[in-house]
Amino acid sequence: MGAAIGECVHTAGVLNFLAAARRAGYRTEFLGPAVPVDRVVEAAGRRPELLALSYRLSPEAAERLLAQLRDALASGGLEEQRMVFGGTPVVAEVAARSGLFEAVFGGPDQPTAEDYLAGGPAVAPDGAFAQSLLGRRQQIAPRPLIRHHFGLPDLEATIGGIGRIASAGVVDVLSLGPDQNFQEHFFHPERMDPAQDGAGGVPVRHPDELHRLYEATRRGNHPLMRCYSGTNDQVALAAVLDETIHNAWCAVPVFWYSELDGRSRRSLEVAIAEHADLVAWCAAHAIPVERNDQNQWGLRNASDVIQIAAATLAAGLTAAAGVTTYVLQMMLNNPPGISPAMDVAKMSAMEAMVQRVVGAEVTILRQVRSGLFSMPVDQDRARGQLASATRTAMLLRPDVLHVVGHTEAHHVTGPEELISSCKLVHQVIDDSLLGLPDPLADDRVAARRSHLMQEAGELLDAIEDRFPAAMAGDPAALAAAVRTGHLDAPYLAGSGVAPGGTVTVVDGGCDAVDPASGRVLSERHRLAELG
Repeated sequence: MGAAIGECVHTAGVLNFLAAARRAGYRTEFLGPAVPVDRVVEAAGRRPELLALSYRLSPEAAERLLAQLRDALASGGLEEQRMVFGGTPVVAEVAARSGLFEAVFGGPDQPTAEDYLAGGPAVAPDGAFAQSLLGRRQQIAPRPLIRHHFGLPDLEATIGGIGRIASAGVVDVLSLGPDQNFQEHFFHPERMDPAQDGAGGVPVRHPDELHRLYEATRRGNHPLMRCYSGTNDQVALAAVLDETIHNAWCAVPVFWYSELDGRSRRSLEVAIAEHADLVAWCAAHAIPVERNDQNQWGLRNASDVIQIAAATLAAGLTAAAGVTTYVLQMMLNNPPGISPAMDVAKMSAMEAMVQRVVGAEVTILRQVRSGLFSMPVDQDRARGQLASATRTAMLLRPDVLHVVGHTEAHHVTGPEELISSCKLVHQVIDDSLLGLPDPLADDRVAARRSHLMQEAGELLDAIEDRFPAAMAGDPAALAAAVRTGHLDAPYLAGSGVAPGGTVTVVDGGCDAVDPASGRVLSERHRLAELG
């Protein structure tokens, strides 16, 4: 039996609980809103298996009301009646203190109604949480996996934070963010600059420290762990990461982390070759691979067409290397100002092109995230942006949602802020799983998708015609495609590697334009201007 008691006329909570009880096999009876204490006691006299009461007015009034209920039940010899309570957090706190209820819903760290009705929250034994990327995805479907980046400039603080995050159970994949010294010089500590310790992440200096970081995840929901691939000695580092943190997947670009972006001193040709060696190693060890070139091009204001072509080229090279599980990274809001509708069109076109080149033998996992530059500094607006980007991401049926914490534009995300951001995202997922419209039913989205696929195909054909060996992964040919401007972005001007001569404009989507007239250029015309 259920009732909203006292003067409370708010019945949604108790009615939702009764609906959950019916799904769990109970017969239910609703006594109504604003049910006085004497009627509650009368109902208890009918000996229901469970009495569910709700109240969401002031905590002071709740305290008086529950004292009356205690006395009335005692007078009727009904102290043993099983009861549960639901209310706002402050009222739930009063109900929990009263000792009348075997479960209270609405307060922090309380069970869900479904958990309670099923006999208590599920406590998974060791080994119950899948520890492979595909296994974990299948285990929690239709929900996407939640991934978040974490790494503080202090090792002990990072270990403690990971423990709190794992215990919260809100993250499925924790991406370790190490500092730049780790990424460049893990095997050459003599080259490290002590002044840069902790710059950009956690200062890990020994495999034993990676073991300790991984052990901190062995609680709560036992999240998977992964880490940056580094910018030097990448195959050796991949082996260390596999042995210590059981790296869930490897993320490595085709072109970047080189002289192109300054994240290492390697020439473009050398970086391309070493990245290919790493992908081949991952294929031989059955480790999934993510190529993130499209994100890097977009962060430098490359056109949507170049982003899609780069994603397609990278995926094809990865499949050809023998990788059988491919993580397709899709960064929304990149460049800033792109509309949600055109974002969906771009990512849908990207997925279709990637599916076409990798074939049915490769499992593609769609990983969607919000753009780094889209997050406002104001924390309230940042939360709004995170929720908005998550709703857009859910239109793309993600297998992995890469959460960018709402503090990222302001400061490095701490463990409690990370947990808060992930809870926000879980709420958007809950709502989205009730049902979203098909974005491709929008004629504008469908038309843009078709246009981008055609234009990206033109660009890839032009690269293959000019540099045939590029499609087979030849480092010199791939580098030539960048040096000649086939793959180009405005923010590469002055790099000395790519021309940086392409001009783009964000107007819903991001397109290459003629710098004099502002007219949108097709790839055929843009390439013709390159000669």
